[in-house]
Amino acid sequence: MGDTALGAAHRRPAPAVVDVGLGVTGAAVVVVAALAGIGPVSTTNARALDVGAFALVAALAGALGIRRRYPVAALVGLNVVVVLWFVGPYPGRLVALAPLLGCYALAADRGWRWGLAGAALTSGVQILAIRVVLGDVATVGVVPIAVLLAATAGSAGAAVGYYRALLTSTRAELERETSFREERTRRLIAEERLRIARELHDVIGHSMATISVQAGVGLHVHEQRPGQAAEALAAIKRICDTGLADVKAVLGALRTPSGDVEQSSGLDRLPALLETVEGAGLRVELHLDVDGRALPVPVDLAAYRIVQEALTNVIRHARACTVWLAVEHRPPRLTLRIRDDGTAPPATDDWGQGIDGMRERARALAGSLTAGPHPDGGFEVCAELPVPEAR
Repeated sequence: MGDTALGAAHRRPAPAVVDVGLGVTGAAVVVVAALAGIGPVSTTNARALDVGAFALVAALAGALGIRRRYPVAALVGLNVVVVLWFVGPYPGRLVALAPLLGCYALAADRGWRWGLAGAALTSGVQILAIRVVLGDVATVGVVPIAVLLAATAGSAGAAVGYYRALLTSTRAELERETSFREERTRRLIAEERLRIARELHDVIGHSMATISVQAGVGLHVHEQRPGQAAEALAAIKRICDTGLADVKAVLGALRTPSGDVEQSSGLDRLPALLETVEGAGLRVELHLDVDGRALPVPVDLAAYRIVQEALTNVIRHARACTVWLAVEHRPPRLTLRIRDDGTAPPATDDWGQGIDGMRERARALAGSLTAGPHPDGGFEVCAELPVPEAR
Protein backbone atom coordinates (compact mmCIF):
# COMPACT_ATOMS: atom_id res chain seq x y z
CA MET A 1 0.00 0.00 0.00
CA GLY A 2 2.91 2.34 0.81
CA ASP A 3 4.59 1.54 -2.52
CA THR A 4 1.38 2.30 -4.39
CA ALA A 5 0.98 5.65 -2.66
CA LEU A 6 4.63 6.47 -3.33
CA GLY A 7 4.25 5.59 -7.00
CA ALA A 8 1.12 7.74 -7.26
CA ALA A 9 3.00 10.64 -5.68
CA HIS A 10 5.77 10.28 -8.26
CA ARG A 11 3.27 10.19 -11.13
CA ARG A 12 1.37 13.26 -9.91
CA PRO A 13 2.98 16.58 -10.99
CA ALA A 14 4.21 18.86 -8.22
CA PRO A 15 1.96 21.87 -7.40
CA ALA A 16 4.72 24.32 -8.38
CA VAL A 17 5.00 22.71 -11.82
CA VAL A 18 1.23 22.94 -12.29
CA ASP A 19 1.22 26.61 -11.25
CA VAL A 20 4.02 27.53 -13.64
CA GLY A 21 2.35 25.58 -16.43
CA LEU A 22 -0.96 27.32 -15.88
CA GLY A 23 0.71 30.73 -15.82
CA VAL A 24 2.57 30.08 -19.07
CA THR A 25 -0.56 28.63 -20.71
CA GLY A 26 -2.71 31.59 -19.64
CA ALA A 27 -0.17 34.07 -20.96
CA ALA A 28 0.06 32.19 -24.27
CA VAL A 29 -3.74 32.12 -24.64
CA VAL A 30 -3.98 35.88 -24.04
CA VAL A 31 -1.24 36.60 -26.59
CA VAL A 32 -2.77 34.31 -29.23
CA ALA A 33 -6.23 35.81 -28.66
CA ALA A 34 -4.80 39.30 -28.98
CA LEU A 35 -2.95 38.52 -32.20
CA ALA A 36 -5.99 36.76 -33.67
CA GLY A 37 -8.49 39.32 -32.39
CA ILE A 38 -10.40 36.65 -30.46
CA GLY A 39 -12.69 37.84 -27.68
CA PRO A 40 -16.20 38.94 -26.81
CA VAL A 41 -15.39 42.61 -27.38
CA SER A 42 -13.75 44.37 -30.34
CA THR A 43 -12.65 47.93 -30.72
CA THR A 44 -11.64 50.00 -33.73
CA ASN A 45 -8.83 51.87 -32.00
CA ALA A 46 -7.03 48.83 -30.56
CA ARG A 47 -3.29 49.10 -30.89
CA ALA A 48 -0.78 46.40 -31.67
CA LEU A 49 0.97 44.47 -28.93
CA ASP A 50 4.01 46.30 -27.59
CA VAL A 51 6.38 46.10 -24.67
CA GLY A 52 3.61 47.23 -22.30
CA ALA A 53 1.32 44.43 -23.48
CA PHE A 54 4.00 41.78 -22.99
CA ALA A 55 4.77 43.22 -19.56
CA LEU A 56 1.08 42.80 -18.65
CA VAL A 57 1.13 39.25 -20.03
CA ALA A 58 4.19 38.47 -17.88
CA ALA A 59 2.45 39.94 -14.84
CA LEU A 60 -0.61 37.81 -15.60
CA ALA A 61 1.53 34.67 -15.79
CA GLY A 62 3.20 35.50 -12.49
CA ALA A 63 -0.14 36.16 -10.76
CA LEU A 64 -1.51 32.84 -11.98
CA GLY A 65 1.65 31.14 -10.74
CA ILE A 66 1.28 32.44 -7.16
CA ARG A 67 -2.50 32.13 -6.90
CA ARG A 68 -2.34 29.20 -4.47
CA ARG A 69 0.34 30.56 -2.16
CA TYR A 70 -0.87 34.18 -2.22
CA PRO A 71 -4.50 34.11 -3.44
CA VAL A 72 -5.40 37.66 -2.38
CA ALA A 73 -2.36 39.23 -4.04
CA ALA A 74 -2.90 37.09 -7.14
CA LEU A 75 -6.55 38.19 -7.50
CA VAL A 76 -5.70 41.86 -7.06
CA GLY A 77 -2.88 41.57 -9.58
CA LEU A 78 -5.07 39.83 -12.16
CA ASN A 79 -7.76 42.52 -11.86
CA VAL A 80 -5.12 45.24 -12.25
CA VAL A 81 -3.84 43.52 -15.41
CA VAL A 82 -7.39 43.47 -16.83
CA VAL A 83 -7.93 47.18 -16.13
CA LEU A 84 -4.62 48.15 -17.70
CA TRP A 85 -5.24 45.85 -20.68
CA PHE A 86 -8.60 47.47 -21.36
CA VAL A 87 -7.22 50.96 -20.86
CA GLY A 88 -4.35 50.12 -23.27
CA PRO A 89 -6.37 49.43 -25.32
CA TYR A 90 -4.97 46.11 -26.53
CA PRO A 91 -6.85 43.71 -28.82
CA GLY A 92 -8.44 40.48 -27.62
CA ARG A 93 -10.57 40.35 -24.51
CA LEU A 94 -9.97 36.78 -23.19
CA VAL A 95 -7.74 38.44 -20.59
CA ALA A 96 -10.97 39.23 -18.73
CA LEU A 97 -11.31 35.52 -17.85
CA ALA A 98 -8.01 35.37 -15.94
CA PRO A 99 -9.38 36.97 -12.72
CA LEU A 100 -12.00 34.17 -12.56
CA LEU A 101 -9.14 31.76 -11.80
CA GLY A 102 -8.11 34.12 -9.02
CA CYS A 103 -11.66 34.09 -7.60
CA TYR A 104 -11.66 30.31 -7.69
CA ALA A 105 -8.27 30.03 -5.95
CA LEU A 106 -9.21 32.55 -3.24
CA ALA A 107 -12.49 30.82 -2.41
CA ALA A 108 -10.85 27.39 -2.41
CA ASP A 109 -8.14 28.55 -0.01
CA ARG A 110 -10.03 30.92 2.32
CA GLY A 111 -13.67 29.82 2.17
CA TRP A 112 -16.92 31.23 0.87
CA ARG A 113 -16.70 34.64 2.60
CA TRP A 114 -13.43 35.47 0.91
CA GLY A 115 -14.80 33.96 -2.30
CA LEU A 116 -17.81 36.30 -2.12
CA ALA A 117 -15.57 39.30 -1.57
CA GLY A 118 -13.33 38.26 -4.47
CA ALA A 119 -16.33 37.74 -6.77
CA ALA A 120 -17.68 41.21 -5.90
CA LEU A 121 -14.30 42.80 -6.54
CA THR A 122 -13.79 40.97 -9.83
CA SER A 123 -17.26 41.68 -11.20
CA GLY A 124 -16.97 45.37 -10.23
CA VAL A 125 -13.54 45.74 -11.83
CA GLN A 126 -14.64 44.03 -15.04
CA ILE A 127 -17.77 46.19 -15.34
CA LEU A 128 -15.66 49.29 -14.78
CA ALA A 129 -13.03 48.20 -17.30
CA ILE A 130 -15.55 47.42 -20.01
CA ARG A 131 -17.32 50.74 -19.44
CA VAL A 132 -14.04 52.56 -20.00
CA VAL A 133 -13.66 50.85 -23.36
CA LEU A 134 -17.23 50.53 -24.58
CA GLY A 135 -19.07 53.42 -22.96
CA ASP A 136 -22.27 53.45 -20.94
CA VAL A 137 -24.50 51.86 -23.57
CA ALA A 138 -23.11 48.36 -23.07
CA THR A 139 -23.03 48.40 -19.26
CA VAL A 140 -26.51 46.98 -18.73
CA GLY A 141 -25.81 43.84 -20.74
CA VAL A 142 -22.37 43.32 -19.24
CA VAL A 143 -23.38 43.48 -15.57
CA PRO A 144 -25.29 40.15 -15.36
CA ILE A 145 -22.61 38.26 -17.29
CA ALA A 146 -19.72 39.63 -15.22
CA VAL A 147 -21.53 39.00 -11.92
CA LEU A 148 -22.60 35.48 -12.98
CA LEU A 149 -19.12 34.45 -14.10
CA ALA A 150 -17.45 35.80 -10.96
CA ALA A 151 -20.08 34.23 -8.69
CA THR A 152 -19.76 30.90 -10.47
CA ALA A 153 -15.97 30.92 -10.11
CA GLY A 154 -16.21 31.83 -6.40
CA SER A 155 -18.86 29.18 -5.72
CA ALA A 156 -16.86 26.49 -7.48
CA GLY A 157 -13.77 27.45 -5.49
CA ALA A 158 -15.68 27.41 -2.19
CA ALA A 159 -17.11 23.97 -3.01
CA VAL A 160 -13.66 22.62 -3.83
CA GLY A 161 -12.26 24.17 -0.65
CA TYR A 162 -14.89 22.51 1.51
CA TYR A 163 -14.30 19.23 -0.29
CA ARG A 164 -10.58 19.45 0.39
CA ALA A 165 -11.21 20.27 4.06
CA LEU A 166 -13.63 17.35 4.34
CA LEU A 167 -11.16 15.05 2.62
CA THR A 168 -8.35 16.17 4.93
CA SER A 169 -10.54 15.68 7.99
CA THR A 170 -11.66 12.25 6.78
CA ARG A 171 -8.09 11.17 6.14
CA ALA A 172 -7.00 12.38 9.57
CA GLU A 173 -9.89 10.52 11.19
CA LEU A 174 -9.04 7.41 9.20
CA GLU A 175 -5.40 7.66 10.29
CA ARG A 176 -6.45 8.05 13.92
CA GLU A 177 -8.82 5.09 13.64
CA THR A 178 -6.14 2.99 11.95
CA SER A 179 -3.62 3.94 14.62
CA PHE A 180 -6.14 3.14 17.35
CA ARG A 181 -6.91 -0.26 15.83
CA GLU A 182 -3.24 -1.09 15.40
CA GLU A 183 -2.53 -0.10 19.00
CA ARG A 184 -5.50 -2.11 20.21
CA THR A 185 -4.35 -5.11 18.19
CA ARG A 186 -0.84 -4.83 19.64
CA ARG A 187 -2.28 -4.59 23.14
CA LEU A 188 -4.52 -7.61 22.63
CA ILE A 189 -1.63 -9.61 21.22
CA ALA A 190 0.54 -8.66 24.19
CA GLU A 191 -2.23 -9.60 26.63
CA GLU A 192 -2.77 -12.90 24.86
CA ARG A 193 0.93 -13.68 24.91
CA LEU A 194 1.02 -12.86 28.62
CA ARG A 195 -1.97 -15.10 29.25
CA ILE A 196 -0.43 -18.03 27.35
CA ALA A 197 2.92 -17.47 29.10
CA ARG A 198 1.18 -17.41 32.47
CA GLU A 199 -0.61 -20.67 31.71
CA LEU A 200 2.62 -22.34 30.62
CA HIS A 201 4.46 -20.97 33.63
CA ASP A 202 1.90 -22.36 36.06
CA VAL A 203 1.72 -25.76 34.40
CA ILE A 204 5.45 -26.25 33.87
CA GLY A 205 6.44 -24.68 37.16
CA HIS A 206 4.17 -26.95 39.20
CA SER A 207 5.14 -30.04 37.22
CA MET A 208 8.86 -29.41 37.48
CA ALA A 209 8.67 -28.64 41.20
CA THR A 210 6.81 -31.82 42.07
CA ILE A 211 8.93 -33.91 39.70
CA SER A 212 12.05 -32.54 41.37
CA VAL A 213 10.76 -33.54 44.81
CA GLN A 214 9.69 -37.02 43.67
CA ALA A 215 12.98 -37.56 41.87
CA GLY A 216 14.85 -36.59 45.02
CA VAL A 217 12.80 -39.09 47.01
CA GLY A 218 13.51 -41.81 44.45
CA LEU A 219 17.24 -41.14 44.47
CA HIS A 220 17.30 -41.17 48.26
CA VAL A 221 15.48 -44.47 48.78
CA HIS A 222 16.14 -46.42 45.57
CA GLU A 223 18.64 -48.77 47.31
CA GLN A 224 17.08 -49.17 50.75
CA ARG A 225 13.39 -49.04 49.75
CA PRO A 226 12.94 -49.95 46.08
CA GLY A 227 9.15 -50.04 46.45
CA GLN A 228 9.00 -46.41 47.52
CA ALA A 229 11.34 -45.49 44.68
CA ALA A 230 8.96 -47.17 42.26
CA GLU A 231 6.09 -45.17 43.74
CA ALA A 232 8.07 -41.98 43.20
CA LEU A 233 8.68 -42.91 39.57
CA ALA A 234 4.98 -43.68 39.10
CA ALA A 235 4.13 -40.29 40.61
CA ILE A 236 6.59 -38.62 38.23
CA LYS A 237 4.87 -40.33 35.30
CA ARG A 238 1.45 -39.14 36.45
CA ILE A 239 2.73 -35.60 36.90
CA CYS A 240 4.33 -35.64 33.45
CA ASP A 241 1.16 -36.97 31.81
CA THR A 242 -0.95 -34.31 33.51
CA GLY A 243 1.53 -31.55 32.67
CA LEU A 244 1.77 -32.60 29.03
CA ALA A 245 -2.03 -32.61 28.75
CA ASP A 246 -2.19 -29.09 30.18
CA VAL A 247 0.59 -27.85 27.89
CA LYS A 248 -1.20 -29.40 24.93
CA ALA A 249 -4.39 -27.56 25.89
CA VAL A 250 -2.53 -24.25 26.22
CA LEU A 251 -0.69 -24.61 22.92
CA GLY A 252 -3.88 -25.76 21.24
CA ALA A 253 -5.30 -22.32 21.93
CA LEU A 254 -2.80 -20.93 19.44
CA ARG A 255 -4.48 -22.94 16.68
CA THR A 256 -8.03 -21.83 17.44
CA PRO A 257 -9.58 -18.62 16.06
CA SER A 258 -10.79 -17.52 19.49
CA GLY A 259 -7.52 -18.27 21.27
CA ASP A 260 -9.38 -19.70 24.29
CA VAL A 261 -7.55 -22.26 26.37
CA GLU A 262 -9.47 -25.49 26.59
CA GLN A 263 -10.94 -25.92 30.05
CA SER A 264 -8.91 -28.82 31.44
CA SER A 265 -8.05 -27.50 34.89
CA GLY A 266 -10.71 -26.49 37.38
CA LEU A 267 -11.42 -26.98 41.05
CA ASP A 268 -12.86 -30.40 40.17
CA ARG A 269 -9.22 -31.47 39.72
CA LEU A 270 -8.31 -30.31 43.20
CA PRO A 271 -8.18 -33.87 44.68
CA ALA A 272 -5.63 -34.97 42.07
CA LEU A 273 -3.57 -31.83 42.72
CA LEU A 274 -3.60 -32.42 46.48
CA GLU A 275 -2.60 -36.04 45.98
CA THR A 276 0.42 -34.87 44.01
CA VAL A 277 1.31 -32.33 46.69
CA GLU A 278 1.01 -34.91 49.45
CA GLY A 279 3.18 -37.22 47.42
CA ALA A 280 5.84 -34.51 47.57
CA GLY A 281 5.86 -34.82 51.39
CA LEU A 282 3.37 -32.11 52.43
CA ARG A 283 0.37 -32.69 54.63
CA VAL A 284 -2.68 -30.82 53.32
CA GLU A 285 -5.66 -29.88 55.44
CA LEU A 286 -8.55 -28.98 53.15
CA HIS A 287 -11.60 -26.96 54.13
CA LEU A 288 -14.35 -26.74 51.51
CA ASP A 289 -17.35 -24.48 51.96
CA VAL A 290 -19.19 -24.47 48.64
CA ASP A 291 -22.86 -24.53 47.73
CA GLY A 292 -22.48 -27.01 44.86
CA ARG A 293 -23.25 -24.54 42.10
CA ALA A 294 -20.96 -24.63 39.08
CA LEU A 295 -18.51 -21.77 38.81
CA PRO A 296 -18.05 -19.78 35.59
CA VAL A 297 -15.22 -21.24 33.53
CA PRO A 298 -12.81 -18.25 33.90
CA VAL A 299 -13.30 -18.16 37.68
CA ASP A 300 -12.94 -21.94 38.00
CA LEU A 301 -9.71 -21.98 35.97
CA ALA A 302 -8.22 -18.97 37.77
CA ALA A 303 -9.03 -20.45 41.18
CA TYR A 304 -7.35 -23.73 40.31
CA ARG A 305 -4.25 -22.02 38.91
CA ILE A 306 -3.91 -19.78 41.98
CA VAL A 307 -4.11 -22.79 44.31
CA GLN A 308 -1.68 -24.70 42.09
CA GLU A 309 0.86 -21.89 42.02
CA ALA A 310 0.59 -21.24 45.75
CA LEU A 311 1.18 -24.92 46.55
CA THR A 312 4.07 -25.00 44.09
CA ASN A 313 5.71 -22.10 45.91
CA VAL A 314 5.28 -23.92 49.19
CA ILE A 315 6.96 -27.03 47.80
CA ARG A 316 9.85 -25.12 46.31
CA HIS A 317 10.54 -22.46 48.92
CA ALA A 318 8.78 -22.79 52.25
CA ARG A 319 10.35 -25.90 53.84
CA ALA A 320 6.90 -26.53 55.29
CA CYS A 321 5.30 -29.66 56.71
CA THR A 322 1.62 -28.68 56.61
CA VAL A 323 -0.53 -26.58 54.30
CA TRP A 324 -4.00 -25.34 55.16
CA LEU A 325 -6.23 -24.82 52.14
CA ALA A 326 -9.64 -23.20 52.43
CA VAL A 327 -12.06 -22.76 49.51
CA GLU A 328 -15.21 -20.80 50.32
CA HIS A 329 -17.91 -20.00 47.81
CA ARG A 330 -20.22 -17.44 49.26
CA PRO A 331 -21.93 -15.52 46.47
CA PRO A 332 -21.05 -13.19 45.02
CA ARG A 333 -17.41 -14.17 45.64
CA LEU A 334 -15.08 -17.13 45.87
CA THR A 335 -12.40 -16.94 48.58
CA LEU A 336 -9.17 -18.94 48.54
CA ARG A 337 -6.72 -19.18 51.45
CA ILE A 338 -3.47 -21.11 51.30
CA ARG A 339 -1.28 -20.99 54.43
CA ASP A 340 1.80 -23.02 55.32
CA ASP A 341 3.87 -23.53 58.47
CA GLY A 342 7.16 -23.06 56.68
CA THR A 343 10.20 -21.42 58.21
CA ALA A 344 11.95 -20.23 55.05
CA PRO A 345 11.49 -16.63 53.92
CA PRO A 346 8.95 -16.31 51.09
CA ALA A 347 10.34 -16.12 47.58
CA THR A 348 9.03 -16.17 44.07
CA ASP A 349 10.09 -18.75 41.54
CA ASP A 350 13.17 -18.49 39.37
CA TRP A 351 11.24 -16.50 36.76
CA GLY A 352 10.11 -14.02 39.40
CA GLN A 353 6.47 -14.36 38.33
CA GLY A 354 4.88 -16.53 41.04
CA ILE A 355 2.97 -14.11 43.24
CA ASP A 356 2.71 -11.50 40.48
CA GLY A 357 1.15 -14.09 38.18
CA MET A 358 -1.46 -15.03 40.79
CA ARG A 359 -2.23 -11.39 41.41
CA GLU A 360 -2.66 -10.74 37.68
CA ARG A 361 -5.10 -13.63 37.42
CA ALA A 362 -7.19 -12.19 40.24
CA ARG A 363 -7.13 -8.67 38.79
CA ALA A 364 -8.13 -9.96 35.37
CA LEU A 365 -11.44 -11.04 36.97
CA ALA A 366 -11.81 -7.80 38.99
CA GLY A 367 -10.68 -9.67 42.09
CA SER A 368 -7.83 -9.19 44.55
CA LEU A 369 -4.96 -11.19 45.98
CA THR A 370 -2.74 -10.61 48.99
CA ALA A 371 0.35 -12.54 49.99
CA GLY A 372 2.56 -12.20 53.03
CA PRO A 373 3.72 -13.64 56.35
CA HIS A 374 0.95 -14.89 58.66
CA PRO A 375 0.83 -13.64 62.27
CA ASP A 376 0.91 -17.24 63.53
CA GLY A 377 3.89 -18.11 61.37
CA GLY A 378 4.38 -19.29 57.85
CA PHE A 379 3.13 -17.61 54.73
CA GLU A 380 -0.42 -17.03 53.52
CA VAL A 381 -1.95 -16.32 50.14
CA CYS A 382 -5.52 -15.02 50.12
CA ALA A 383 -7.52 -14.42 46.94
CA GLU A 384 -11.05 -13.14 46.42
CA LEU A 385 -12.65 -13.68 43.03
CA PRO A 386 -16.07 -12.23 42.18
CA VAL A 387 -18.54 -14.78 40.85
CA PRO A 388 -21.09 -13.31 38.41
CA GLU A 389 -24.65 -14.43 38.96
CA ALA A 390 -26.00 -16.83 36.36
CA ARG A 391 -28.64 -15.35 34.04
